[in-house]
Amino acid sequence: MSTKAELACVYSALILTDDDVAVTGEKIQTILKAANVDVEPYWPGLFAKSLEGVNVKELITNISSGVGAVPAGGASIAAAPAAGDAPPTKEAEKKKDEPEEESDDDMGFGLFD
Repeated sequence: MSTKAELACVYSALILTDDDVAVTGEKIQTILKAANVDVEPYWPGLFAKSLEGVNVKELITNISSGVGAVPAGGASIAAAPAAGDAPPTKEAEKKKDEPEEESDDDMGFGLFD
């Protein structure tokens, strides 16, 4: 039963978001009544509270954003100029000069030994 209730509340929230209406527990409940869907009374309020302050449209359109993803503008993240394009600091240069730690394979320990 909870899966049905969750799904109904998600669809109701998406309907409200698509119509540019604020997502509230009362409005979710109104849509659920119109669709003749019975859910526990805490579900609409729970979903409304969880979506409070969240831009649902942006959340949906950026669902695949992650490491290595291309931003909506189509440009590569690496190609975007950094703010201030400052030269590297001395700390960054020191880190470049320091040798990297040895991995387990270099020490003779391997996963499949």
